[in-house]
Amino acid sequence: MASRGSNRGDGNFPLLPAGFTFGTSTAAYQIEGAPAEDGKGPSIWDTFTHQPGVIEDGTTGDVACDHYHRVDEDVALMQKLGAQGYRFSISWPRIQPTGSGPVNKAGLDFYDRLVDALLAHGIEPMATLYHWDLPQALEDDGGWLNRATSERFAEYAAIVGERLADRVAHWVPVNEPNVATLLGYAEGIHAPGKTLLFDALPVAHHLLLGHGHAVQALRTAGATSVGCANNHAPIWPASEDEADTGMCKIFDQLYNGLFAESMLMGHYPVDLAPLIDGAIHPGDLATIRQPLDFYGVNYYFPMRVGAARQDQENPFQFLEVLGYPTTDFGSPVVPDALREWLIVFRARYRAALPPIFITEGGAAYNMGPDEHGVIDDQPRIDYLDAHLRAVSEAVNRGVDVRAYYCWTLLDNFEWARGSSQRFGLVYVDYETLERTPKKSFEWFAQLVASQPKGD
Repeated sequence: MASRGSNRGDGNFPLLPAGFTFGTSTAAYQIEGAPAEDGKGPSIWDTFTHQPGVIEDGTTGDVACDHYHRVDEDVALMQKLGAQGYRFSISWPRIQPTGSGPVNKAGLDFYDRLVDALLAHGIEPMATLYHWDLPQALEDDGGWLNRATSERFAEYAAIVGERLADRVAHWVPVNEPNVATLLGYAEGIHAPGKTLLFDALPVAHHLLLGHGHAVQALRTAGATSVGCANNHAPIWPASEDEADTGMCKIFDQLYNGLFAESMLMGHYPVDLAPLIDGAIHPGDLATIRQPLDFYGVNYYFPMRVGAARQDQENPFQFLEVLGYPTTDFGSPVVPDALREWLIVFRARYRAALPPIFITEGGAAYNMGPDEHGVIDDQPRIDYLDAHLRAVSEAVNRGVDVRAYYCWTLLDNFEWARGSSQRFGLVYVDYETLERTPKKSFEWFAQLVASQPKGD
């Protein structure tokens, strides 16, 4: 390990320990396109995006970045970036078009080729099994409200693990189960568009149960490093009023504690237990609490939460985090919150917490090419620099953070915001699909080159 006494590397870059992994992340529906090609079945996002009015700009992921046909070009970009790791997701309906039954060989072959291409370019693969694109046929049977979906997920994990576990370095079963529950089933902002509020809590339990089953299936298939990718955010009260602090505590348990405590400790927060007990079968929490080789944290921004008016159906009021700059997405930029959250997280879970990977971190800034074709996205550079310094400071305070995967490689389809938000290190012209590295791409490549190398 390198000395932890300095926060700056060559060229004034943040310094992180030798052997630290710098990577980038993507998700299948957001980049692949080819929604019905080579035997792929429809996902809930294929269905959802074709409903009028649900996507901000009316776009879909039908083409997205056309990554399905441009894998070699995109892997070459990763090599040019100097990415040491690549976190991608596997489309479940590309493997099993209806979420169960026969395997679509062409789908498995696609990811097989991707993994081989990454390894050939010296890039360590991290595969996510579920990044929200549930096969529509399973949703028709109840989706994640149906306990059987977690069992189907285990079967899918076994199929993929058998094919790829010999070459994929790290595995994430479920991306952000809290966001999938909250936005997909509680608030209806994401697919499948259900507005169940607290009645969506069985979804959270079944996603976590699917995570546990998938960890077991992957290990049986020979996977040696399995973790998670949970979205975590500091939850700040809207005021010191008792009603606001109380709602802030409850939302923190719903958003953070429900997922961390079950995975790491094998129980749910006490205050939430009565709301979820009906979904729990004997042995479920032991299945969810599987030993993890890393704990993945997706961090973007803190949230400010208070009590809504009594006549509101949703008891939580989400307010602007004041006093900080914002991204083009409207998110507050608070790198110190990441540092503090990592320190508190380690203090809370101690021996139960495995090494941490930042499995996503990034920001939307929507500038395009100037008259010379240059995309000068200095705010993204500033964002990444500040957040990596926050990680470095947490490491100096004893937090075992071993990786940072930048969200994201390519501008892509940003869920309910459509194609309006650009998170990529690479600019994508959605008309021509031409890729153009941004200034942040050059900065990230120089950052990686500046870091101390492992043994």
